Amino acid sequence: MNSETTIVKGPEKRKAGEPAKPVETPRRLGAGRGLGGRGLVALVVLGLALLLAVGVWNHVARNRAEQQFAQANAETVVNVMTVHRDQKAIDLVLPGSIEANQVTTLYARTNGYLGQWLVDIGDNVKAGQKLAVIETPDVEQQLRNAEGTLNQAKSNFELARANAVRYADLYLKKVIDAQDNDTEQTTYQAAGAAVAAAQANVNLLEQDLSFNQIIAPFDGTITYRFLDVGALVAAGSGSAGTAIYSLAQTDPLRIYVYVPQGDAPLLAVGSTARVVTREYPNRFFQATVTRTAGAIDPLSRTLLTELQIPNKDGALYAGMYGEIEFTLHPNDGAPIIVPDNAFMFRAAGAEVVVVKDNKIHWQTIQVGRDYGTVLECLTGLQDGDMVVVNPTDDLQEGMDVKTQQAPPIPGPGPGGNSQGTQGTQGVKEAIQPKS
Repeated sequence: MNSETTIVKGPEKRKAGEPAKPVETPRRLGAGRGLGGRGLVALVVLGLALLLAVGVWNHVARNRAEQQFAQANAETVVNVMTVHRDQKAIDLVLPGSIEANQVTTLYARTNGYLGQWLVDIGDNVKAGQKLAVIETPDVEQQLRNAEGTLNQAKSNFELARANAVRYADLYLKKVIDAQDNDTEQTTYQAAGAAVAAAQANVNLLEQDLSFNQIIAPFDGTITYRFLDVGALVAAGSGSAGTAIYSLAQTDPLRIYVYVPQGDAPLLAVGSTARVVTREYPNRFFQATVTRTAGAIDPLSRTLLTELQIPNKDGALYAGMYGEIEFTLHPNDGAPIIVPDNAFMFRAAGAEVVVVKDNKIHWQTIQVGRDYGTVLECLTGLQDGDMVVVNPTDDLQEGMDVKTQQAPPIPGPGPGGNSQGTQGTQGVKEAIQPKS
């Protein structure tokens, strides 16, 4: 048996008597390339630098946000609206009495009695139409007497003319003296004057006799007949004469209205209006302004205005009551419309806050008519000015502000129309800090 024994330890075998190999300690991957002390310090320094940078950035950002917040809170923001002239159409309704365009009472111009009437109330007549006949026996007799007088005067005139010619010839022959010739010439001239006077009397009676017919002076409707056949008629007018008929022209009709002073400048000849009556609730009649008085009544402060309305079908009657509806359009002199929550009463009176170039200016205004949610500004503002809604005494003259447009709030406006008006009621936060 061999004396050498092999010692096996682990996977390797060694012979007996061989020195044991040192056991190798396994090495970790990369252990030979470690950073060492300096690398570790560099990592720590880099981490601290990153933490410091993040902290500085957060601090700067926080300071910037605080500055912006403080600057924003330091600025005053006001709600404003732009004011304009009133351009809304105004509905003006006025009472009016419908009258005949022409109306007259026909009187007798000659004495007699009513022999015949040819038309009665409600009849439509034309200009020149015969309406009645008056029997005038007294005038006819007077005319015959006047004609006899005229014939006698003409005969005397012919005799006087012959004598005048004869005496003129004798005077030229020196048969008679000048006095006799002058007497005959004067007698001739007087006879001529007598003829002229007699002729004038005849003409007058013939004219009186022609008035035995009542003639319509214009187209119209007989509204009243005063006499019956056989009634005594006296020439004249008013209480001294006898009225025969009342005649009215009903096409067109005439309407008189009294327009308030404030609306008078908006009316002009040719303007139209709508006439409404209770008798025709579903029908509207068109009327046209034909003339105005041209002066304001100092007692009522109104302008007398006349309108005419066609009435070809005779639906309307003279004397009816109606309502005249005007649609008026404001002109360049219309007042500025301001919401009721844009002005304040201060020591100087009514004032508004106007913003120009982002600066506050207190402006005194003159207030006109108040419509509830809006009112008229007669003086102090111009078309396109920006006024602050719901101003307070904190707004100082010349103060810098920022503006934002106030939302329009619909409400009743001038003329009673339901119309949109900018910045009326409901804008409660007119002045507020920006957050």
